[in-house]
Amino acid sequence: MKAIVYQKFGGIDVLQTIEEPKPAIQANHLLIKVKAVSINPMDWKIRKGEMKLMSGSTFPKHTGVDFAGIVEEAGTAATNFKKGEEVFGVVANTMKEGALAEYIAIPASSVWKKPVNLSFTQAASVPVVGAAAVEILQKMGNITAHSQILINGATGGLGMILLQLLKQQGAKVTAVTSTKAMDVAKKWGAGRVVDYTKENILSQQSRYDVVVDLSGKMGYTNARQIMKPKALFLNPTPKPIEIPTALFKNLFISKKHIVILSKPSAKNMDLLSAAIRNGLQIQVSHVFPFAQTKQAYQFAEQGGYIGKVAIEIS
Repeated sequence: MKAIVYQKFGGIDVLQTIEEPKPAIQANHLLIKVKAVSINPMDWKIRKGEMKLMSGSTFPKHTGVDFAGIVEEAGTAATNFKKGEEVFGVVANTMKEGALAEYIAIPASSVWKKPVNLSFTQAASVPVVGAAAVEILQKMGNITAHSQILINGATGGLGMILLQLLKQQGAKVTAVTSTKAMDVAKKWGAGRVVDYTKENILSQQSRYDVVVDLSGKMGYTNARQIMKPKALFLNPTPKPIEIPTALFKNLFISKKHIVILSKPSAKNMDLLSAAIRNGLQIQVSHVFPFAQTKQAYQFAEQGGYIGKVAIEIS
């Protein structure tokens, strides 16, 4: 079978297509014929060596962590699944494993039934950003119609789901995005949209109960300027050093810096599947074939697209 691997840290040029044996499965595993894999920023952060403390430096490494496909074989203990079922999921260890291959062997606990109204590319786009959106929602605590929420970088994959979940809760949200994405942000649930190419959100008078920095470009220090005295800054794209330092500094400050560390689970996938049945939309703006994996990552790493980017495996 074909798989995408890399033998050293680096840019897209280190990605290689190789032939590997089809993986064998354990009793509690599934063999999945992969139909689609979505791209997440963690893919290239790991590949570039930015997260080597967690990913390690052993090669070869695979890439792409969330996927959708068809059950090819179920282990004897994986009794909730049968051959031919359409599923979606995430690799068991997102720092050390990858799904960009024709087949993957994966624990049944990391796989869920695919919502019938989603395509394979849409379903592959849900687990990582969906789990983060649910975690952010939970960290916000008691959101009311009076809560002022700012989402910076609101129309990527994570913003797509978070905006719609907040809309379903009736929250009041200001979204910061580009000119071309303003209408999409409104459609997904933003009550007010700020075009960052024309306005600087930091120079405005509004103050917020919650600031969510999805782009990773605002940072806690800047966000403090527009936070209310006991506001939360939610950071789903922390630098490794921010994970312990934020925890320590929060002991002494009222404007809290909350690092978001999330992992897809049965509970949050059930919540997301219910939200999808209730109308939550998954927008995949660009789909690349498996043979154009390098081009897919080159495009994704440039940013500026709406929703998600996915790779399709025929």
